[in-house]
Amino acid sequence: MATIGDCLAAATARLRTSGSETARLDAELLLGWAIGTERTAVIAHPEATVGADAAAAFEAAVTRREAGEPVAYIRGFKEFHGLAISVDRRALIPRPETELLVSEAEREVAWRLTSAPRPEGTPSLRIADVGTGSGAVAIALACLLRRRRMLPEVTILAFDVSAQSLDLARENAVGHAVADAISLAQADLVPATEVPFDVVLANLPYIPSADVDELPIAASFEPRGALDGGQDGLVIIRRLVAALPVALAPAGTALLEIGFDQGPAVESAVAALAGDWSSRIQPDLSGTPRLAHVERASAVERPGGR
Repeated sequence: MATIGDCLAAATARLRTSGSETARLDAELLLGWAIGTERTAVIAHPEATVGADAAAAFEAAVTRREAGEPVAYIRGFKEFHGLAISVDRRALIPRPETELLVSEAEREVAWRLTSAPRPEGTPSLRIADVGTGSGAVAIALACLLRRRRMLPEVTILAFDVSAQSLDLARENAVGHAVADAISLAQADLVPATEVPFDVVLANLPYIPSADVDELPIAASFEPRGALDGGQDGLVIIRRLVAALPVALAPAGTALLEIGFDQGPAVESAVAALAGDWSSRIQPDLSGTPRLAHVERASAVERPGGR
């Protein structure tokens, strides 16, 4: 009977040959999934033997990964902002860089709920998650706000053009016990019947069409519509920016995830809006431009110069 160390060594070699740039990590994650334990336990006990059923499941998983299928689809979930989000081919796999969108959304909502007294009867804060996909952003935000006991003070609406993605988002919301806090609806961007919102969040497709086919093979398993942002990657994002004068409440804020080189183009799109608008681009922890903050210039100044 093979040991954990034996299985990892053989699988790592196979995955490296198949072209995986994270062969060892892939093998560790898949073996942990097959055994039913954490990756840390796999790393810590290379001498432990692997049972026949786990070995068979691991062999099947490695074969799928050799063909390019993402580890997240094989395991059926992806870790995101401390949560296990169920994923399959119905929606994009949540990326680590999108966690910044959630963190900034939490900061924005918390500031709005605590910066001034909210007398009894004050309407709840309205939040839109546009292009929700698996529901990762809306669900992670709801869980954070629940932890801070702020969830009863907000209304979260999540939209997606794909009915299949919404089904997956609904399953995830139920799994994380926030289904009652998030309303899901099929819509192209923001439906006119639901505006305005105090906070608009969006992780929309932003990869230029010509670049999608050049992505690693794992991306070919994901819905192309969740990746392809049109000729320059900004076709859908520009449509949302153009909708913000109606979609946002007068003092509202939009947080839009963007590509590393798209900041100037997004700022130009915001500057072209009727009225007086402001925008700034926030880098992620690696220093890569990642998040566009958009609001009317007359919006209340935030602490720290915002």
